[in-house]
Amino acid sequence: MRFAAPAPLPRRRPRLLAALCLAPLLTGCFAASGDGDGEASVAGEGARLRVALAFPPTENLSPYGADATILSRLGVTEGLTALDANGAAVPALAASWRQEGGRTWLFTLREAAFQDGTGVTPAAVAASLTRATEAEPAPAALTDVTLTATAAGATGVRVTTAAPDPILPLRLSSPSLAVLSPKAFVKKGAVDPVGTATGPFEVTRVSGVAGARLDRFDDYWGGRAQASGIDVRFVADGTARANALRTGQVDLAEAIPVSQAAGLAAGALRETATTRTTSLHLNVKSPVFKKPALRAAARAAVDPSVLAEDVYEGHADAGVGIYGPAVTWAGNERVRPVGRAKAEAPGGASLTLATYDNRPELPEVAQVLKQQLEKAGFRVRLEVREYSRLESDALAGRFDAVVAARNSLLDTGDPVSVLAGDFTCDGGYNLSLLCDADVDKAVGKAQTVADTDERREAVMAAEAAILRTDAVVPLVHQRVLTGVAAEAGGVLLDPYERTLVGAGTRR
Repeated sequence: MRFAAPAPLPRRRPRLLAALCLAPLLTGCFAASGDGDGEASVAGEGARLRVALAFPPTENLSPYGADATILSRLGVTEGLTALDANGAAVPALAASWRQEGGRTWLFTLREAAFQDGTGVTPAAVAASLTRATEAEPAPAALTDVTLTATAAGATGVRVTTAAPDPILPLRLSSPSLAVLSPKAFVKKGAVDPVGTATGPFEVTRVSGVAGARLDRFDDYWGGRAQASGIDVRFVADGTARANALRTGQVDLAEAIPVSQAAGLAAGALRETATTRTTSLHLNVKSPVFKKPALRAAARAAVDPSVLAEDVYEGHADAGVGIYGPAVTWAGNERVRPVGRAKAEAPGGASLTLATYDNRPELPEVAQVLKQQLEKAGFRVRLEVREYSRLESDALAGRFDAVVAARNSLLDTGDPVSVLAGDFTCDGGYNLSLLCDADVDKAVGKAQTVADTDERREAVMAAEAAILRTDAVVPLVHQRVLTGVAAEAGGVLLDPYERTLVGAGTRR
């Protein structure tokens, strides 16, 4: 189906009432660092923010892959919905929604404009969602989901799924389902978010993997941003990010290494409990871990408490499952895995353990794991790369084991989605290459449950089925450390790690 580009809307300055009433819908979802109420400014130019991010773009800033969170964290892209601090769907580009039967939902749009000056119309939104469904590979938020989006009148978008999808409003909050204008899709086979999104900041220049320039989008529906723009530096080295903050080169630095925390000025560090878990993924198709008894031996060799206290210096909790303390209900409903294989002596079995250095604690975690595994009788070769050079080999199963940090609620906000994406036969981010009939059955059952409490019970049963295989060993549940300069305020400290900068972020 082809969609005509909507006619340009006249450029307009948002009124004071819009700034005061609408901006809190997004900036009020999470704890804002610094003083003030986080509302967008309607007067004054504002200073430019200087931000250091850990991960450079790996897919030309395509919203359909790993780069989606770069765009959402910088306030560039938005979806129809967003997540609040409790993980519930709240309005974003959609002002409201309602279900029309088991497979169809109607979303009512608010008045908004794209950064290219065209209007956010039902046709444009439907076209954007349709392009997401056609992306290859499909966005993680659309794993095992087939949806169709069509315009419905002057303000509505009707979304229909092939099977009932009780968490569709949560799913549409995913950064990978951001709404872009028709101009983003002019080039066949590509998507261009530069100047085609809806957030308070628009990308105006990208300097490869070195940095990017963002300018304020003055016609943002939530009110004019307080900062006039953002200068982004992609700095993979954690010590370098901390030094940039310490020496006043940046105002915000994400993922501060715990080893650098004590060296920052008083009040410069923000600690946020997150849904990110660092895990040891054992490749069930590799020669060494094809045998369940050796996976059990590796799991038995690992002491997560040592990692939490020594490597993370108390800024993390010892791993207990796929979901950590930030998901408060998981602790109450956790199911004990049963039927695990009995460990046998490794007898000098050799393995390659891989990780990446964009998250600076991971190489140290891997080094400690190497020692623990060798003490248990394995022979271990450690390989550390930058993430963009590791991902494809890890997903292809070229390592026996991988240490990775994963936000369990990043893609959809739904706890079932990470299980489907990471641990089922058809999962798109299955580092363990796990394909287990019992796991697929448990995850499939959880996907069909609509009631919130019952869905959580099914999730915990599926988690137990996954842990039974010893294909993944939870190590620590992380608390993210963000460096914030004294002059900066309004930083969005998000447990789901989808946001960092919003209309109220300033210096």
